[in-house]
Amino acid sequence: MPDGVTQLLIERGLLPAGAAPLVQNMRDKASNLVISAFDFLGVPYRRGGNSEETGFDCSGFTRHVFERTLGLVLPRRADDQAKADGLQQVGRDELKPGDLVFFNTLRHTFSHVGIYVGDGKFIHAPRTGQNVRVEDMREAYWTHRFTGGRRVPGVNDGNELMREAGMSQPR
Repeated sequence: MPDGVTQLLIERGLLPAGAAPLVQNMRDKASNLVISAFDFLGVPYRRGGNSEETGFDCSGFTRHVFERTLGLVLPRRADDQAKADGLQQVGRDELKPGDLVFFNTLRHTFSHVGIYVGDGKFIHAPRTGQNVRVEDMREAYWTHRFTGGRRVPGVNDGNELMREAGMSQPR
């Protein structure tokens, strides 16, 4: 049984009747990714770190969460993650939970990465002496340094899931 919002969209002809399981699958993947990221709140930053036991740097954190949750192995460095094949570029106003968000923190594009969790916030491993935490992208520091978002197709893109299922997109 689809949730109320999905049911309303189907009834209004904005989603095909068969889309309910796909919409739920999309929500589940994005939710699981964000929930998995929250499991690591408080883990200390460690340059080059890529595990809960030893600590994370920013790209080690995102790589670990995506591999653990989706089985997707991202490249090791933030700038390589931003350029990874198969990821879709998304703008700030298009971000959805589970998207990767990139920032220029070391005077070069894509030098920092985190995971968008919704409501203008993201989770990341910030820097030496800090722990994995949630920050608000609307704060001036992050607003000025945002360099883009990336999305894994099928994680939070309903149109991609519908295409995979051979359904036409809603109009």
